[in-house]
Amino acid sequence: MTSANAAQITCPIGIFNRLEAEQMRLTRAINLARTMLAKAGHAQDLIASANVLIACQQYNEDSLDCCLCRNVSGLRRQTATLVLKATQIQSAQLGPRQ
Repeated sequence: MTSANAAQITCPIGIFNRLEAEQMRLTRAINLARTMLAKAGHAQDLIASANVLIACQQYNEDSLDCCLCRNVSGLRRQTATLVLKATQIQSAQLGPRQ
């Protein structure tokens, strides 16, 4: 799905729209990073951004927009967590640097 065709989440407090741009930038940065260490830094930032949305105090379980926001944010956090775990595995396999 291209960004022109992407569904829009209407956030009642406007926080999703602001953080969505940041999360898209971080996702691109993870994908473009050449090393796992570089990916890990962006992944940590993505987790922090997703956590802001997941912890939203204005969450309304009856709102489809809120549910989508929380689900999308949860998926992004899970993906970024996998990047961090892959970084840890790679570091463990390489062992301590001398």
